[in-house]
Amino acid sequence: MSWINLASWLSSTEAEGPGRRAALWVQGCQFLCPGCCNPSFLRIAPRDLVTAESLVERLSAAKAEHNIEGLTMLGGEPLLQAKGLSELAAGAQGLGLSVMVFTGYTLEELRSDPLPGSERLLDHTDVLVDGRFVAELPEQHRAWAGSSNQRFHYLTDRYESTIEQTDGASQRVEIRFSESGRVEVNGWPADFKAKGNA
Repeated sequence: MSWINLASWLSSTEAEGPGRRAALWVQGCQFLCPGCCNPSFLRIAPRDLVTAESLVERLSAAKAEHNIEGLTMLGGEPLLQAKGLSELAAGAQGLGLSVMVFTGYTLEELRSDPLPGSERLLDHTDVLVDGRFVAELPEQHRAWAGSSNQRFHYLTDRYESTIEQTDGASQRVEIRFSESGRVEVNGWPADFKAKGNA
């Protein structure tokens, strides 16, 4: 049984990859990129420990309830938890879902010096977006990426590079209000914040 240190979970979003997807953020990242949009997910410490098996069950429920087409893994740094996430990715693909992974590692780094479980995770990844976030290189033209140095790798034929097109629009941002009054934002809120709306 593999455990995943979970920072956050959404069963349905359209701001974290192509189509309607579930999204999972892991806790912990060693890169500490200045300007990271998820600073509370950087600390390497236990947050919400869950099994990969239980997350596959969540995915199955999300597919039935929201008709999602895939799962996106973000962080934090997902590759630090590649062993557990590889089981989740395999389970997701077993449900007919696509898998998209964002990582600060480059694909070359992962292939030359694999982390535990990273090879299996890549085997069950359809789209990998790699490279550390660089605040001085904000992405102006592609969807999903935070900075222009980050690269999309299409590891299967599930998607093509057309998913990167934004039709001239800004990055997508979703805002949710809970019954308790809590406000949650996901997507890439950089433009939103720059306009003074948050």
